Amino acid sequence: MTLFEALALLAIGTLAGFINVLSAGGSMLTLPLLMFLGLSPQAANGTNRVSVALQSISAVTSFFRAGARHVGLSLRLSVPAVVGSLLGAWLALRTGDELFETILITVMAGSGVLMLLPQPLLATRPLTPERLTPAVYLAMFAIGLYGGFIQVGVGILFIVVLYRMLKIDLAQVSIFKVLIILVYTLPALAIFLVNDQVRWGYGLVLAAGSMLGAWLAVKVNMSPRGAFVVKWLTITVIAAIILRLLLG
Repeated sequence: MTLFEALALLAIGTLAGFINVLSAGGSMLTLPLLMFLGLSPQAANGTNRVSVALQSISAVTSFFRAGARHVGLSLRLSVPAVVGSLLGAWLALRTGDELFETILITVMAGSGVLMLLPQPLLATRPLTPERLTPAVYLAMFAIGLYGGFIQVGVGILFIVVLYRMLKIDLAQVSIFKVLIILVYTLPALAIFLVNDQVRWGYGLVLAAGSMLGAWLAVKVNMSPRGAFVVKWLTITVIAAIILRLLLG
């Protein structure tokens, strides 16, 4: 790994960790970067999980210290997500490079459009066990399946399910999201590791940046103006990455 590659991983990892905690979209930056640095799609997909897992540990630890609640409910929602992630990782390892890149471009474009849509203001309410219906568990299985397969933009799906479907406030959504992602990422990472698709050097450097970004995101009280800048910076980078993938 060259110095330039290490600096690129640290810089993009920090940005990805920051936006992953506050909203979604970090893997839209890190997964293509690993591919641009020469990793195969399968190895990039597996290596990216190192960063996702360690960044999630950093964010979860910070949230717990800040008094995060509803851990039990988060773990209940994690169960179907774990089952889905194992299946998703298995499918990803059996997807050809060309098809995977096509899926990645499509997902990034769709996620970028979703990020531009205004977030409706909903009347939120506390989450209770009786509100966890079969439809919610099925949705969490689907999120786990998607996350295990590619991870890119999975935070947007959490917003759809937890904010729009369950009407939990966005601050609580962030806490649920990072804990559930951590729980289902570990077994998915194990699947890629067993299949020799994890490059630890790249993953750990990327993770160092992601953990720093996640820590900063928990500490920073983002103003509306700041959130606007981060969103458009992310979308601009995503557009450049899609163009680079299309040009080969």
